[in-house]
Amino acid sequence: MRAAFLVAPQGVEERELTGPWKAVTAAGGTPTLISTSVGRIQAYHHLDKAGTFPVDLTVDEATEADFDGLVLPGGVANPDTLRLNSTAVAFIRSFFDAGKPVAAICHAPWTLVEADVVRGRTLTSWPSVRTDIRNAGGTWVDEPVVICSDGPNTLITSRRPGDLEAFCAAMVAEFSP
Repeated sequence: MRAAFLVAPQGVEERELTGPWKAVTAAGGTPTLISTSVGRIQAYHHLDKAGTFPVDLTVDEATEADFDGLVLPGGVANPDTLRLNSTAVAFIRSFFDAGKPVAAICHAPWTLVEADVVRGRTLTSWPSVRTDIRNAGGTWVDEPVVICSDGPNTLITSRRPGDLEAFCAAMVAEFSP
């Protein structure tokens, strides 16, 4: 299992990066950290700086063909920054076009809205993102994890760090070949 983790240079919620990362590793998979810039990314715990993590590839260097699935961690600033980067948005969309699973948690569905891939899909997110999802043609539900196969790929979404256990289990199950 090869999992791409796409994050902005700063603003990712640390637990939403490290929890799924550890789940992929524990399942025998290989996680790869992808960002819009080289170097290290700055993670956060809510609004406080947390750890930094080395970038493996930039989004300009990465291709969906090298991965079995895509993980989009949340944090407020992370997806807000990514959705303004056309290369990052195209990278996200490429997983849908290729029929590969995508897992997004918390505020990360903002990037899915920007990639125009939520129409006709059922998903969850941090509650403040629900109107954006509905306006983009998706159906928002308030559940710990939603696995939606009503589209070209499987979409796994969760609301918050408290849902990480269910999110990680669903993600690993869908990403495993």
